[in-house]
Amino acid sequence: MELNRNWHTIKAIFLRELTGYFGSAIAYVFIVIFLVLCGFFTFSISNFYDAGQADLRSFFEWHPWIFLFLVPAVAMRLWADERKSGTLEILLTLPVTLTEAVLAKFLAAWVFIGVALCLTFPMPLTAMYLGGPDAGAMVSGYLGSLFLGGAYLAVGSMTSALTKNQVISFVLSVVICLFLVLVGWPPVTNFLTGWAPSWLIATVEGFSIWSHFVSMQRGVLDLRDLVYYLSLIFFALYGTGVIIETRKSA
Repeated sequence: MELNRNWHTIKAIFLRELTGYFGSAIAYVFIVIFLVLCGFFTFSISNFYDAGQADLRSFFEWHPWIFLFLVPAVAMRLWADERKSGTLEILLTLPVTLTEAVLAKFLAAWVFIGVALCLTFPMPLTAMYLGGPDAGAMVSGYLGSLFLGGAYLAVGSMTSALTKNQVISFVLSVVICLFLVLVGWPPVTNFLTGWAPSWLIATVEGFSIWSHFVSMQRGVLDLRDLVYYLSLIFFALYGTGVIIETRKSA
């Protein structure tokens, strides 16, 4: 009975948030910008047609950088807007637990990002038209992009809970996510190779979003990558709850 009540509460908040996304012009601007950037970087920068390979690596390799700015823009309003407008206090006085609210708002934003990803379906269709791409690699790449967006979103949820200012939340989220990318980005790890011990580089690289995303982009579904993303999402959302609870009792 309790589990059923929790599910209905999460579902109600989830639907309210998701409806709010698609009821605003910002959502459609986000989707258009995302699709335009994906197309531009894939076809103009990576020269998709000249690569001679019918796969989506040149498409997925840009997602960490495109999401780096677009996902924090979605996440910055999750809690900062609630706090600024004063609706956070109203929300928490309802028969809703903080866990339910955090999870529902995150899932709604994650589904929104997933919808944007689904709208890139012409990319795999193009690859299949040009040749015989590995379907497993495409599925793994999309799954990696979805979890990548979820990780960025969870970090953005946490920074949004820290401040009423959406711009500050956006900047903090971009900085944190950029750090999580760069610690595993090849130019950075190659630079560290000259003076840092290999075990330290491997340890730092294990905390990077980049290294886990690249393996999924290549079609490798490793349980460690999924555990990494789920752990990062869990701890960021847990941090969101702690911050909100602290601010509420302050």
